[in-house]
Amino acid sequence: MSVKFTIQTNSMLKYLFKTIVIIILIIINYPAVFAQYTRQDTLRGSIGNGRSWWNVKQYNLSITIDIDNQSISGTNQIVFVVEKAGKNRFMQIDLQKPMEIDKIEYVQNKKETLSFKREGNVYWVDFGNKNFEKTTNNGSQQSVIIHFKGKPHVAVNAPWDGGWIWKKDEKGRPWITAACQGLGASIWYPCKDHQSDEPDNGASLSITVPDSLTAVGNGKLKDKNNNNNGTTTWQWQVVNPINNYNIIPYIGSYTNWTETYKGEKGNLDCSYWVLDYNLEKAKKQFGRDVKPMLNCFEEWFGPYPFYEDSYKMVETPHLGMEHQSAVAYGNKFMNGYLGNDLSGTSWGSKWDYIIIHESGHEWFANNITTNDIADMWVHEGFTDYSEVLFVECQYGKKAANEYCQGLRQNINNDKPVIGVYGVNKEGSGDMYAKGANLIHTIRQVINDDALFKRILRGLNKEFYHKTIDSKDVEKYMTRQSGKDLSKIFDQYLRTITIPRLEYKVKGSSFSYRWTNCVKGFNMPVKIASGRIERWIKPEEKWQTQKMPDWFNERSFSVDKNFYIVVKKV
Repeated sequence: MSVKFTIQTNSMLKYLFKTIVIIILIIINYPAVFAQYTRQDTLRGSIGNGRSWWNVKQYNLSITIDIDNQSISGTNQIVFVVEKAGKNRFMQIDLQKPMEIDKIEYVQNKKETLSFKREGNVYWVDFGNKNFEKTTNNGSQQSVIIHFKGKPHVAVNAPWDGGWIWKKDEKGRPWITAACQGLGASIWYPCKDHQSDEPDNGASLSITVPDSLTAVGNGKLKDKNNNNNGTTTWQWQVVNPINNYNIIPYIGSYTNWTETYKGEKGNLDCSYWVLDYNLEKAKKQFGRDVKPMLNCFEEWFGPYPFYEDSYKMVETPHLGMEHQSAVAYGNKFMNGYLGNDLSGTSWGSKWDYIIIHESGHEWFANNITTNDIADMWVHEGFTDYSEVLFVECQYGKKAANEYCQGLRQNINNDKPVIGVYGVNKEGSGDMYAKGANLIHTIRQVINDDALFKRILRGLNKEFYHKTIDSKDVEKYMTRQSGKDLSKIFDQYLRTITIPRLEYKVKGSSFSYRWTNCVKGFNMPVKIASGRIERWIKPEEKWQTQKMPDWFNERSFSVDKNFYIVVKKV
């Protein structure tokens, strides 16, 4: 009995020790899992009862800018359709402090004022018993007009921390805009602040500013009215679906020029708005990179997704953002990223990073949008890869390979690329460079550039103007490639480890395996000896084959386009 008891105790201790080790490793590798999220995080990041029953069809925003007080006031008419009949008579409207709602009107045959209650950054709009029946009428289109005002959160380091930017240009004139990705559009206007619900019919934005200034918005200019009181109202309109955080006003002493790009869907209106004293620099910089970029991206991704709303670049006091059909540009008319090559290869110093990267988002982020910010790698990984493709279009495939490999110096492997769902929490900043190298690795596995291009174009066609999940992209690429890519996605998106290809040479045998990888990882990889290239398909267990005649250990190499670690054991 004593012997048996000792054996059981030792087994239990070993099991307990293993369990503790596993828990520690999980905490180290996935700290977000153990983070404490609040009810506000859940309200912001999930589709609860106050959001699930209605779908946004259109936003009609009208704002007046008070420059001296750094405040705004205005209205947002939210046109919506009832999609899910239920027992909830409350609508969740998001507006972050210190902004506040003055009044909400329910628009039917006549306007009726609705009551509302604030809970942190959320307002609960009560339709009341009398109107409750209307909110359960599936398919009916209705609208509310929300009156709001306040001093919106000021960005300390835009565009990364988010908020309004109140600056002056070199001549001391007001230069104002906002950047709110991540933090959310509700920092300045009331909306359904969740990426999964874009206004299907677009949005209008009317901006009232002093007569001396120009106000630019998304889409096309529909009207400009002098109010005969020292102010002018500029009205812009987008007809395509648009992310909430992409709806942005730009105010400054702008000058404008236009041109036409003859693209896959016909003539695309291109419009550029820059500070008046930067006109010549802007014409040179934009003139060199914009049309080659559009040519390249239409070839690889398919037609520009917003022909009806035009392509536009607007100079800003911050670095840049992918605001749909009104790309924010603040790279100071320099090549690279404020003059720096993020790849360290010199290839990134030959073109303007912000023009290329932020425009790439028109396809990935604006055309294809993730439902949850946790899947933001779809936006940033593919867009970072658009830089690689631009280099390829301009300088060839060898240059593109070098550029992509160079981006790896920016990868930290600090936490998984995919974030925490339902709480508005993005994953690691590795979503950029690691995401690009994941896509580049998959391109090698597919081993057919024509097919790879069809997949990229197919993504933009299949998910045209749609919101999706990472899994939708993963399944589509697996299906279209005819290869099971699931373990590759799991490895690079859901862990922080880089797969290690181990090999050994003994006598006349050559052995190899994958380690540091998810269970079942069996990605094929290309190897070479001298000028001879071959494919192998390692698994987690050692595989051994007779040394081929062409193999020379001293000239052995693994294709550097695979983002892996190679180790001889």
